[in-house]
Amino acid sequence: MKQTGSLVCVGTGMTLGSHISPLSRSYIEQADVVFLLVADGITEQWVGEMNADVRSLQPYYQTGVSRMLSYQQMVAAMLSEVRLNKKVVGAFYGHPGVFAWVPHKAIAEAKAAGFAAHMEPGISAEDCLIADLAIDPGAYGCQHFETSQFMYYKRTIDTAAYLILWQVGVAGDLSLAKRSTDARYRQLLIELLAAHYPLSHQVILYEAVTLPIQQPRITYLSLADLLSAPMDPKTTLVIPPATKMVANQPMLDKLAALQADNNVAQ
Repeated sequence: MKQTGSLVCVGTGMTLGSHISPLSRSYIEQADVVFLLVADGITEQWVGEMNADVRSLQPYYQTGVSRMLSYQQMVAAMLSEVRLNKKVVGAFYGHPGVFAWVPHKAIAEAKAAGFAAHMEPGISAEDCLIADLAIDPGAYGCQHFETSQFMYYKRTIDTAAYLILWQVGVAGDLSLAKRSTDARYRQLLIELLAAHYPLSHQVILYEAVTLPIQQPRITYLSLADLLSAPMDPKTTLVIPPATKMVANQPMLDKLAALQADNNVAQ
């Protein structure tokens, strides 16, 4: 039997109705079945108006069960429909390739099985963060890490650039089953960061909006005050530069010599 099934993972963006691309919307409307993982029930209803067969992936999450098991079940559900030679769309909030294991895994498995599969971008929380906090990544540079991964591995931190830690509300969760971690975990994160930043350094807690009537969360506080700050899984920690960039003088000298040679050649 000819394999005519396909999979497209699209992004619905962060804010209801305003962030989805025309192409992604077209894929949803023309799909045989749409699997959906978004931030709230209102967005689920909105996507449900675009297609007659929209199935939420949210029920695969179970309290006390590793999210990795839930993710694997989501992939299996999507691929089972692709193998029935259906046009399948996975619609995910934000960008389907940013901090999203399921779309990447589902696309890889579909391709390995010989089906057409690809990803369409959406506006991510990072895009909203840049706009809401008026940050230009090109000004000082940005380093992005998932918070728990940042804690698990030794990383080189450039304190002259922005440090952005995602999912800080579940920092250090080895079980992948918690909705949040408590002050004991956060204290370990603060201790790790305190090796590079003073405890008085001002940081930002950020949350993008999902509904047009909302305002983004932008909370300024000291690094030390992170211990008692309210957070949830969508909270992002933004640490502005604490030091100035140091010129790489040997490289600047070499570049100046090249420029001098160019001037002579002209």
